[in-house]
Amino acid sequence: MNRLQDTSPIDYTGNVFVVAAPSGAGKSSLVKALRELDNDVQISVSHTTRAPRGQEKHGREYFFIADTEFEAMAQDGAFVEWAHVHGHRYGTSKKAIEDRIAQGADVILEIDFQGALQIRKALPKAILIFILPPSWEELRARLQRRGEDTDEVIELRLHNAAAEMAQAHQFDYVIINKLFEIALFDLKAIVHTQRLRYSAQRRLRACTFAALNIP
Repeated sequence: MNRLQDTSPIDYTGNVFVVAAPSGAGKSSLVKALRELDNDVQISVSHTTRAPRGQEKHGREYFFIADTEFEAMAQDGAFVEWAHVHGHRYGTSKKAIEDRIAQGADVILEIDFQGALQIRKALPKAILIFILPPSWEELRARLQRRGEDTDEVIELRLHNAAAEMAQAHQFDYVIINKLFEIALFDLKAIVHTQRLRYSAQRRLRACTFAALNIP
């Protein structure tokens, strides 16, 4: 179950990109590759109660915290959204988002589909992007190749993926990650397109607009 701490819209000038996907679809790899190519996209590191996997480090992929600390933060309204996912809790810091977008920065979030839809309530202008695998067979193969989960956990992730992918129609953009290079190009195109919107160009190119007498 998700809980949104404060549903009042937040005014902001930067872009907020929210990327969601079922486990194994390649969400984290795509976001990492995007940030390596585009230094102007800042990541918002979520909090979670699960343990680190593989080479994950505290403060880089996630802030790994205890259940008691997570509960205290939730009660204090520190999260713009939080959710139970695969038996653990994940939350997005409200202050971290507000501080960055108020300064005009572009922020990208990696969260589950429930959190993405709740982010939309607090940030109506957020751009929601859903990553799909090319097939069920490929999704299963990717989960198995990771070598991080037992067969039982993989089956749970596949079961949850069906419910997650059924919500793709609520997102602004959908990327099918069949070939990584093409999927990355699609993600870059979405980010670039948002920066060409009138409001963004008016803010970033204020001198040019003024020189051309454009209001």
